[in-house]
Amino acid sequence: MPVALITGASAGFGRALAGALAERGWQLVIDARNADRLAAAAAALPDGALVRAVPGDVADAAHRAELARVIAELPGLDLLVNNASTLGETPLPQLASARLDRLEHAYQVNLIGPLGLIQLLLPALRRSSGTVVNLSSDAAVADYQGWGGYGSSKAALDQLTRTLAAEEPALRWYSFDPGDMRTEMHQAAFPGEDISDRPEPASVVPPLLRLLASAPPSGRYQAGQFEPGESEPARSATSAPH
Repeated sequence: MPVALITGASAGFGRALAGALAERGWQLVIDARNADRLAAAAAALPDGALVRAVPGDVADAAHRAELARVIAELPGLDLLVNNASTLGETPLPQLASARLDRLEHAYQVNLIGPLGLIQLLLPALRRSSGTVVNLSSDAAVADYQGWGGYGSSKAALDQLTRTLAAEEPALRWYSFDPGDMRTEMHQAAFPGEDISDRPEPASVVPPLLRLLASAPPSGRYQAGQFEPGESEPARSATSAPH
């Protein structure tokens, strides 16, 4: 039975992905900051799903160590999905007036937390010849006003992913850009606006499952590259050999 650790799994894309993997027989370890919402997400998984729900913040080193202890009790780790993210300050500020303490926290959640977790979990990933998926954003490669803090943290995460692919070539490393989704975080970026035209997170899960199934070379991929019936998308310019 393959094992996956998904961070930020109490809502949105993380919750939808956890449900899809549970339906396919994966054993799951999931986390999120809100313990009650995480417990509700775990309870909503299909009957018989094997899941460990570990509440906490990936920016907290003690929580990352707890996740590593849980994984150490399992045979290995086939898939790590660093999905937990934060926008930082909202409404989204111009960089000239951004609060540096909020920007620092966004980097702790979006960049330092994932790297810290990867460092602890590398032994388990190596045993399973595993895959790491780091959730990216188009804000990592485009210059949207107000998105400089969040976007730069995701750009740094993309660079981290590329470098890890070069340093640990026996594993697969993906930056996955899901595109706009109808999530609480996206709504927070556009307070008061109607975002009902954005796709539901569950609609973006199949492209990620196709990425995992086709196992292309390590690199940065967008959900739109994985249309139904396509098994091997073209690599982006930032993809690294695997």
